[in-house]
Amino acid sequence: MDRDSFRPGPLAEVARVPAGDRWDLVFVRDLRHPPEKVWAALTEPGQLAEWAPFLASRDLGTPGDATLRMVDGDQRLDAPATVRRAERPTLLEYTWGGDLLRWELTPTDTGTRLTLRHRIGQADQAPMMAAGWHLCLDVAGHLLDGDPVGPIRGGEAMQFGWERLRDAYAERLDS
Repeated sequence: MDRDSFRPGPLAEVARVPAGDRWDLVFVRDLRHPPEKVWAALTEPGQLAEWAPFLASRDLGTPGDATLRMVDGDQRLDAPATVRRAERPTLLEYTWGGDLLRWELTPTDTGTRLTLRHRIGQADQAPMMAAGWHLCLDVAGHLLDGDPVGPIRGGEAMQFGWERLRDAYAERLDS
């Protein structure tokens, strides 16, 4: 796909649930690929570099420490990460700075149901996070389809409908 013609897909299933004194954004997306292929996109640094909001210092498929480097144009910000659980190809859980991300992969008749639980500090962060993950996972879907568009990160997301997605997710999460 030509990057200029990239447009976000339909809204994902989302929920915001209390998690102690924090919140979990639950973001569900169905992908047309088997869990093993999705797992590779979630863990291998080369594939993460093509869709994720960060660059990984190592393969995330095994427990242990890592560094996730946020990328926003020319800006780079390293955040400590620890892979807590890596149960190939069904469960990946790691910290990212102060957040916790839990990726659950469930096989379906047509591929994989991906459930991301992103623990955040403030309830009002959920629509922003949902919009960001929406764009990232749309890009990941193209990568998995063999039709890469390249990463859409940071401020560049504004050019690809991030604000509209944020507003739509805010409406969905508040209803």
